Amino acid sequence: MMPWRMLGTATFFAAFFISPLLRTKPVLLTINLIFASILAVSVLWPDMDGTVNPYTFLVLSLLAGKAVYRLPVIHACIVGFFLTLGAYAPSLADYPNLPAVYIGLYAVLLTLAFTVYRIVWQQAVDAAARNEALLGEYRKMKRRMASDEELARQEERARVGQDIHDSVGHKLTALMMQLEVFRMQTDAESEVQVRNLRELARESLQETRSAVKALQDHEPGGLPAIMRLIRKLEAESVIKIHFAVKHGALSAPLTNNQSIAVYRVVQEALTNIMKHSRSREAEVMFEAPGGSVFRFEISNPGAAHAPFQEGFGFKSMRERIENNHGRLEVISNHERFIVSGTLPLNLTSSVEETTR
Repeated sequence: MMPWRMLGTATFFAAFFISPLLRTKPVLLTINLIFASILAVSVLWPDMDGTVNPYTFLVLSLLAGKAVYRLPVIHACIVGFFLTLGAYAPSLADYPNLPAVYIGLYAVLLTLAFTVYRIVWQQAVDAAARNEALLGEYRKMKRRMASDEELARQEERARVGQDIHDSVGHKLTALMMQLEVFRMQTDAESEVQVRNLRELARESLQETRSAVKALQDHEPGGLPAIMRLIRKLEAESVIKIHFAVKHGALSAPLTNNQSIAVYRVVQEALTNIMKHSRSREAEVMFEAPGGSVFRFEISNPGAAHAPFQEGFGFKSMRERIENNHGRLEVISNHERFIVSGTLPLNLTSSVEETTR
């Protein structure tokens, strides 16, 4: 009988280790566990002149635990019925076995223990699902509050800008017109002073309009905004980000347009990683080697499922960087996804003069 027992043992382990592959198919998993219980009873069947084999109850208890953990209640009860029948089988065939009362008591206690475990486990699963739902609602509420707060700030900036434009701007315009009328009526000696006053009023009006435009066209930018973005993504458990600053990047003299461009590139790269990468991890690095160039890099160790194609977002970011005399590169292969770029720091003054 030894070859048959070895063959049955090998078949039992094959059925046992195949069972995790059937966790999404309850009917097949039920059949597999019933088949494994029949094999266990057959392989561990006691000899007629031998003693009781205690390993039979150990293996059947293990199969019962797997049925309770993996199967719905009805399917688990079906498997439990066949396991109990297998435990009684040697007694029905007049082979050595434990007393029927002992087997029945053991089956009842095991059923009670697994029932309590099933209830506690289901409560834990339900509590985890409720906590996840509450956490999702909390994150949505945080995002909505942040969006509403930013919208309120934008509306307030727009209102203040409109008030400045309607009050100060109109009064300066009226002042310029009155100075022009006064210039035409004054003598030659006072004309120069009036012209200087009119020029001063014109410059004040231009600066007022620039301030109003800055209030209305506000965009987030700079390293503080990038760090707020990183903290927000990590707080929501969306992605784990390793942030590194090298060679005095925090004190790099970036212009406002350059800061906004860097912020938008980091935001677009992290969004692309969250959408397409298998890894929920990214690295963000800023450096300013030599103080003449600002360099940034966003990398991700998980390659995308599909080949990378530069879309509208990255094209827009590339235009932003190039408009600030910089360069943007995107590298995607089977190992890493990297977005890197450089911005010159020695063109700061010339860019500001051009803007003026």
